[in-house]
Amino acid sequence: MGSEAKKIAVEVEGIPFPPEITVGEPLSLLAHGITDIEIHFLQIKFNAIGVYLDKNSNALLEHLEQWKGKKAEELAEDDAFFEALVSAPVEKLFRVVVIKEIKGSQYGVQLESSVRDRLVAVDKYDDDEEEALEKVTDFFQSKYFKPNSVITFHFPTTPGPAEISFATEGKDEAKVTVENENVAGMIQKWYLGGTSAVSPTTVRSLADHFAVLLSP
Repeated sequence: MGSEAKKIAVEVEGIPFPPEITVGEPLSLLAHGITDIEIHFLQIKFNAIGVYLDKNSNALLEHLEQWKGKKAEELAEDDAFFEALVSAPVEKLFRVVVIKEIKGSQYGVQLESSVRDRLVAVDKYDDDEEEALEKVTDFFQSKYFKPNSVITFHFPTTPGPAEISFATEGKDEAKVTVENENVAGMIQKWYLGGTSAVSPTTVRSLADHFAVLLSP
């Protein structure tokens, strides 16, 4: 999805992430991390994640102005900051690369459960949201996540739709659009939701980078 600038890639768990991706505006790799779980003291890594934003966007920095001068440790624990990041009226893109192979249906169920719970918590889960979420779950149902498969979440505007694509070796790229803004917003929160996000390492990386961008 999009053109990728020929610059030095950033490696996350040995997986290269292009430093820039262009779908609409050129977006820079601003943060990265993994999703993982620890079972009997053994760390199992599922996905590597890259978060792309226009880091020089005046709209983004103005939207987050009240956090100027905050340290990374403060930002990482401040859910209001991540709430503001999610609502920032800028283009965003998440690139998720599979480390451990699983069925797409497993990933879809995890996404569905988290997004539904978030919507219910703020009383925004209605028939339209249920239908939009089912569409996403159905999209992943038939997929198989081999290592190095790529899931891309593209948010052209906020509030606005989400465009999801899935690419794996030997198959054409598959795409689905989530028109429901409430569902699209909560998908953003799944990855950018601060202390409730699916990847604490990505949240910490975001905090580190924004502490620099927002320094006085």
